[in-house]
Parts: sequence; structure tokens; C-alpha cells
Amino acid sequence: MKKTALNSIHKDLGAKMVEFAGWEMPVQYEGVRQEHLAVRKSAGLFDVSHMGEIEVKGKDAIKFCQWVTTNDVKKVADFQAQYTLLCNNEGGVVDDVIIYKFSDEHFLFCVNASNSDKDFAWIKKEEDKFDVEVLDKSSEYSQIAIQGPDSKTILSRAIKQSLDNIKKFRFEMIHWNGFDMIVARTGYTGEEGFEIFLPWEAAPSLWIKLMESGKEHSIKPCGLAARDTLRIEMGYSLYGHEIDEDINPLEAGLERYIKLEGDDFIGKAVLEKSLNEGLSNKLVGFELIERGIPRQGYSIFKNGTFLGNVTSGTLSPSLEKSIGLGYLNSKVDDDKIQIQIRDTFRDAVIVNIPFYNK
Repeated sequence: MKKTALNSIHKDLGAKMVEFAGWEMPVQYEGVRQEHLAVRKSAGLFDVSHMGEIEVKGKDAIKFCQWVTTNDVKKVADFQAQYTLLCNNEGGVVDDVIIYKFSDEHFLFCVNASNSDKDFAWIKKEEDKFDVEVLDKSSEYSQIAIQGPDSKTILSRAIKQSLDNIKKFRFEMIHWNGFDMIVARTGYTGEEGFEIFLPWEAAPSLWIKLMESGKEHSIKPCGLAARDTLRIEMGYSLYGHEIDEDINPLEAGLERYIKLEGDDFIGKAVLEKSLNEGLSNKLVGFELIERGIPRQGYSIFKNGTFLGNVTSGTLSPSLEKSIGLGYLNSKVDDDKIQIQIRDTFRDAVIVNIPFYNK
């Protein structure tokens, strides 16, 4: 397994380590509930160095990014980030990514760890059609996320620089401790927060400094489990659950990130056709009103009729109730459904996403 630059620190902190996408990663330290609530109430620190980074440089960088992604890259300003999708020729999702624009000729893609090699190959094969160079930079970067209401205060104190000018989905280059860092106001938790890209070997010193700076705010190191419960509460898609290469992203409720009225992109024609003909599935959120925790793959029913499957589920630490996401293959006349958990059917109700609102 691959190891991040913070691997020994996680073990010293007593983290439970697991294999994830070929990496040895912390799944939890103190406990999922404690880590989750720390992010909601104060701050949590995540090692996300397993994520991949792909650089696109060249005269045609904007045209290239517009072709391989579904959102409108031309609307992105310098030092702004954008959530977008990579689609295949059949309209399925290769991956969901965030792109960071440095200039018209320089972009950085942050891609999911499980798709890093696949995404690079997918993007790279389009390189010859444009005047660009596509480079896999994943081995050069560590990435640390600090999330929660106190994250700006903690990070600013740790690096002794003001972050007031970094608005949401913006970023700046900041020099600290002899290193150049990309400090972006982005995240995957629904909270105030920052994601920091920095040289691989610089991660331990920043992690230690953030833990020291956040001590009075009760900052906690957080693992993959809390990262998952936080994103489920927000209704955020996770590759391999709500989206994959066989799922239409319009059915996943991601239409705001798919600009069908704009320039051509890979998969656009298929997505337009599916929208015109009518979508066959819809992603919904639900709450269980009986005991039980929904898990990926559980079946969803309505009065004995199969409707679809659960894609994600958890016991929400913030709401103290069981919640989940899943696809329905037909409309229901009210909000009542049942989730099959083993050999029993548990009543649930369809609710609006996100589940958690401040």
C-alpha cells in the first residue's frame, strides 16, 4: 500500500488504519461521532494526500478543459476553483473533480484517489487534439483539509497570514516555512474550511502546527469515516456510490454543473438526448422513521413494488437519525417508502437534500 507523508503521525495518534484506493489511510482516531461533531462545532483536520493532482498547461488550456469537463470553464476567473465532471462518451461519470485556474494557460485538476490513474489516462488521451501538456503531479503533492467554523482562525494563526481575501471557491499561493502552498477555500463537509496543497515533504510540519494552533479550539484529527458521514449529511455525491461510469449525472441531481447550453464537451450529445427523452431514475434523500441503518445496495420499495437501491446511508451524528441516498426508478405519489434491511422492511420518508442545515 502507498503511504502519505503523514502516515507515522496518524499511527502515533492511535488512528485505526485501513486500505483505501491502494493507500493506508486513517479511518478514525477517537471515534466517528466525536470527529464528525468537532467539524460541525469547531474544527477537524484531514489528511487527503491520497487525492490525485493533474496539471494542464498550454495555449489551448481553456479549450481543452472546456472539452473534457461539463461545466463552463470560461466563466472561471484566475485563482478561482470550479466543481465539475468528467463524462465518458456514453454520458456516464468518469469522475467528479475540482479544477483550479491559475491563468488561461494553467489549470490544476484535483481528482478522486480511486480514479487518479484512470482520470489521468482519460484526460491524457485528449491531449493531442489541443496545444496543451497534461502532467500527473500526484506524487509531488500532499494535501491537508481543515474544516469547521474555527478553521480560518486556526489556519491563519498557524501560518501567520490573513486569509480574509480568500472567498469561497477561491485560492491563493502562500509562502510558508520555506514552501509554496495552494490554499483553497474548498471542502467536502458543508462547513467553512480550507484545502491546502503543498510539497509532499512539507505536510508533517504543517499538520503539527495546525494541531498546536487549534488546541484551544478543541481541533480533532479526523478519518475517512467522519469525512463520509459529513458528506452524506450534505447530500454530496461520492464516486462509486451516487455516481459512476454507468450513471447519468442528470439523474444524480448534478444538472447545475452540466452546461448543455454551452460549448461541446465529451458526452454532451448523449446527456441532451436523455434529458429530451426523459430521465428514468432520480436520486433522493430519505430518513428512516424506524430503527435501522441503511447501507449501499439495500433495496427500496413502495407497497411491495421495487423502486431502486440505496447508494449511501449512515446514522447522522448531527441529526441523530438514520439517513440515506438512493435512486428511484419511478415517481411515488407521496413521500413514504420502505428500505429492506436484511429480511425486514423499515419505513422511511423522502426528504429534501441537504439533510443538515446550519
